Amino acid sequence: MSRLRAATAALSLFAGIAVAHAGDATPVSGNLAVTSDDLFRGLTQTWGRPAIQGGADYANPNGFAAGFWGSSISERSYPGGAMELDLYASYGRAIDADWSWRVGLYGYVYPGANLDRAGLPHRSLDTAEFNAALGWKQFTLKYNRALTDYFGVDTEQGYAGDSRGTSYLQLDATFPLADAWSLALHAGHTHYTTALAAPLTNGARDPGYSDVGATLKVQLDPHWSLSGGITHATNAAFYRHTSSFLDASDTRNVGGTRGFVMLQGTF
Repeated sequence: MSRLRAATAALSLFAGIAVAHAGDATPVSGNLAVTSDDLFRGLTQTWGRPAIQGGADYANPNGFAAGFWGSSISERSYPGGAMELDLYASYGRAIDADWSWRVGLYGYVYPGANLDRAGLPHRSLDTAEFNAALGWKQFTLKYNRALTDYFGVDTEQGYAGDSRGTSYLQLDATFPLADAWSLALHAGHTHYTTALAAPLTNGARDPGYSDVGATLKVQLDPHWSLSGGITHATNAAFYRHTSSFLDASDTRNVGGTRGFVMLQGTF
């Protein structure tokens, strides 16, 4: 619980920084959210439990943008860690009224988390990605490629080799509905550059999978919104019985079909 309190305090500090700058002339915005499940590319990061999240973003009219975002996570997936901290920067421009492009770097940092906290060889879970996106009206096609091992996937976790170059291709779209309502749709695919050296008991070796999702959002007032969504990740043979790093007998389907509810404030 001390780790959870530390993560909560850090996220509250992030939100406070964002709120402090919200009224300034600089284009800074902040966000704070509580969600019933933290889902990343269709997989739960909190072992199906709630999370508190927050961050801040800077957007310059010249096309440069940067920010940070944090979320509480589960030690079952990130041994020794209680928080994910994302750091990102990008540059993009509009091509015309309908088309735009953006390229950037994205870093996922897990303070205190390491595979050696689960009795495995020393291996950080921190990950860096390059991304490039092309937008057309409300649609965005984005390609992400890992510049490091993909969240610690390497021989230390029983894979045949390292996972640098693992990619994620996604298509997202948001459709405004009546009044304050909107619908966001998502589809993505994760392609790993490696596979397990030895198959699972059911024969599965390839961790690659696809995910889809839909999120319905209502704007409660200028600052607060409520969202509810559903996601589905494929490759159940690989993810249905994922073992906790803390206790191999503690298993969970980290993919499959999952739902969530989120209350978010922006400032």
